[in-house]
Amino acid sequence: MSDKKNAYGGAAGADTFRRTWDREEWAAKAKEREAKERVESKLRYEAKLAGKKYHAPAAEDAEMISARRDRINFEENLNKIQLVPGSAAVGKKGKGAGFYCDACDLTYKDSLQWIDHLNSKQHLVATGKTAEVQRATLDDVLKRLEWLKRQKEQREKGEDWNLKKRLEERAKEQEEERRKKREKRKAAKDKRKLAEIKKEAGAEKVDAAQEDVDMDDDAAMMARMMGFSGGFGSTKKNQ
Repeated sequence: MSDKKNAYGGAAGADTFRRTWDREEWAAKAKEREAKERVESKLRYEAKLAGKKYHAPAAEDAEMISARRDRINFEENLNKIQLVPGSAAVGKKGKGAGFYCDACDLTYKDSLQWIDHLNSKQHLVATGKTAEVQRATLDDVLKRLEWLKRQKEQREKGEDWNLKKRLEERAKEQEEERRKKREKRKAAKDKRKLAEIKKEAGAEKVDAAQEDVDMDDDAAMMARMMGFSGGFGSTKKNQ
């Protein structure tokens, strides 16, 4: 007889290719599911009567909520192209373009809704946490105060160093401002000087033109006295 097995681990044969089920096991699972649904239905009804929103209870091994240690990176997908199916994320359900939560299978389009979701009870339950805050002990408070003291000392040292750096940067900025003002004053002075030169040159041209006009008038009078209809003209060219 062949030792070959089918896809379900049974012996290969004419009547053993179908998968077999343990009826008692699955009947127990069905009863457990029905009991869980009845309890959940009762809790939903009580929450509705109280005017509250139902949230699934946290697991027994759920962790208590704690402060977020890392900063949320809102610019992770900035200036990036995401290819998503056309039917993806109908409303908030499913994965689409935006802030996607793997635990809740929800997509949010703006950062405010995303933060509200991360702090919501729905997300805490889905990630295995409770909304309860762990009560701090005396040792925890002392450790926290010591940590804050060290942070303050480091910050003060950093501020002294940053103060020197800021003073140096301010001195450079002031020197740059003074340089720009000097260049601006020099440009204005050169502009005024150029305007004066042009004005003086224009006055000299006006005087020369006036002299030409006077000479032309005398020549015209002399021509009329000598019986000429026109003037003698001037051989001097206007500058």
